[in-house]
Amino acid sequence: MKKLFTCFIVFSFHSALFAQQPTPVPIPPAKTDTSVRTHYGDLLKDDPYHEKKYPLWIPAAEIIGFNAALLSADKYALKYDWATPVGPETWKKNLKSSWEWDRDLFGVNFIGHPYSGSFYYNAARSNGYNFAASIPFAIGGSLMWEYFGEVTRPSYNDIINTPVTGIFFGEILYRISSNILNDHKRGSGRVLREIAAGMVDPMRGFNRILQGKVSRVTSDTIYQADLLNFSIFGGIRKLNEGTAFNTGENNAFLNLSVFYGDPFENRNRKPYDFFKLRTEFNFQVGNKILDNVTGYALLTGRNHNSEKFKMLYGVFQHYNYWNNSTFELGTITFGGGAVTKIPLGKSAFYNNVYLSGVPLAGNSTRKAPSDSALYRDYNYSGGLELKVESSFDFRNIFTLNLLGYFYRLYTYVGPKEESHISLIKPGISFTLYKNIRAGFEHLVYINNLDNPNRRDLHLSNTQQKIFLLVYFENSRQQKKYD
Repeated sequence: MKKLFTCFIVFSFHSALFAQQPTPVPIPPAKTDTSVRTHYGDLLKDDPYHEKKYPLWIPAAEIIGFNAALLSADKYALKYDWATPVGPETWKKNLKSSWEWDRDLFGVNFIGHPYSGSFYYNAARSNGYNFAASIPFAIGGSLMWEYFGEVTRPSYNDIINTPVTGIFFGEILYRISSNILNDHKRGSGRVLREIAAGMVDPMRGFNRILQGKVSRVTSDTIYQADLLNFSIFGGIRKLNEGTAFNTGENNAFLNLSVFYGDPFENRNRKPYDFFKLRTEFNFQVGNKILDNVTGYALLTGRNHNSEKFKMLYGVFQHYNYWNNSTFELGTITFGGGAVTKIPLGKSAFYNNVYLSGVPLAGNSTRKAPSDSALYRDYNYSGGLELKVESSFDFRNIFTLNLLGYFYRLYTYVGPKEESHISLIKPGISFTLYKNIRAGFEHLVYINNLDNPNRRDLHLSNTQQKIFLLVYFENSRQQKKYD
C-alpha cells in the first residue's frame, strides 16, 4: 500500500506540473440557469462530456480486484484466522449455506464493512455512473465478499450495513472530493488538490490516474459542487466513571466536521445536495481511537422560505457510530425531518428535528465494552430515533448548542430487551478571533434496558470537553464560474 500511495503522489506531481496551460475562461452568462447551476454558480451534476460513463465491466472488474486484494492482505499478510482457510471449499460451502447474524466485533461491522462498501459504490461513481446507477455495484460487491471473502456464512447484518452505509459514505466522499478537485489548476497547487482528493476518495483517485484526469487541464467547469464548510477542533476530554464529575480519565481528541450545501436555497432537491458529517478521534490507551462518526444526508425534499422563516423539509438518511470505553451504539436510520432558520437581525436561531425508523442498530448492553473481546458484546436491534439539533448564534459572538438523540430499540438478536437510549449534548462556544473559537461541551449518555426475564439495567455516563475550534467557511455571496 505504501508503494502504491508513493506512486500515486509521484505520478500526480509529474502530471500536474507538466500539464498544458489552460485556455481562457469564457465569460459567464448574465443570469444563472437554475436548471444547470446552483444560485452560487456551481454545477448541479457532473459534465457528461468530461466525466463520461465507462463500460460496465470496468467498475465490475475494479470491485473484483479490490475484494481480491483485500482478501489477499487478510490471508497472507495479516494471517487472520477467519481468512486463512478461504478458498474453493469455503466458497462452495457458503453458496449452499443459510444466512446468519454474525459475531464480528462492533468496529468491524459498523465502520469497517461500511467503509469497504464505499469503495464498491465509488468504483461505479468515479467511472461516470450517477447516484442511482452506482447503488447496484455497492450491493454486488457486498454479496461477492459475503460468499467469497470470508470463511463464515453470509450474514444479514453485513448485506444491510455494507451497501446502505457504503452508499452514504461513498456519495459524501465523492462530493467532498469534487469540491477539492479543480482542473483549471496546474503546478504544485494542482498536485496538492489531486493528493487531497485521492486521500478523501481513494477509489476515485485510483481511477483518475487510470483515466488520465490528473493531467487534464481545461477551462470548463466539470464537477458537481456546492457550498462546503468545515471545522477542525480539538482539546481535552474528561470521560467520567458513571455520572460523577472528575472521576475518570483525561484524553486528547480531534474532531473534523463537514457541512455541505445550502439548505435554504430554493431549488429542486436531489439526493445528497445537503449533508452533515462529523468524525471524532480520541487518543487514549487502547484501540478505540475512532470515537464517533455521525451524520445525515437529504434524499429528497422541498424548501419553504420567507423573510422571517426558512425551512427545508424532506426525507433523510442518518448514520450514527459511537464506540468508546463506556458504550457502543451504531444505527442506520431513514425518516422525515425539517431544517429551519429564524433570522433575528444579525443573530439567528436554528432548529432541526428528525423522526426516523431504525432498520438496523447495534447497541452494547453492559459497561466497558471492548473491541478486543472474542465475542459479540452488543445486540442487533431496530426501532425508532428522534433527533433534535438546536443552536442560537448571537451576532457571531457566541453560540449556544443543544443536540439530542433519543432511541427506542427492540432486540433482534440477543437477549429480548427493550432499550431506551438518550444522548444529550449541550455546548457553548465563543469567538476569539475571526474564525477561531473556544468552547465547552457536555455529553450525557443514558441507557435503560427492560428485560422481562431478568433485572432491568440502567447504564449512564457523562463526558466533558474543552476545545479550540477553527472554522473554514466557503461563503460565496455571488456567483462564481472559475
